Amino acid sequence: MNEIVYDVFARKDRGDTLVHIGYVDAFDDETAKVYAWKTYDEERWFEMCVVERTAIIPVNRNEGVFANARSAAHG
Repeated sequence: MNEIVYDVFARKDRGDTLVHIGYVDAFDDETAKVYAWKTYDEERWFEMCVVERTAIIPVNRNEGVFANARSAAHG
């Protein structure tokens, strides 16, 4: 079983912009949530989300880390 790369997004306060704060490797969504919370717990986040990197769809770029991950998953 291979680990999946999950990108981590968070906001400090209600109404703040959701920003990319890093990534974690995990075997499933539930584990990714725990890893993200434990890895990036230096702030008191209002909201934190994890997204499988392969689920991120680039709009205007064909290169870069997100495009490469998506093409590898669907290749």
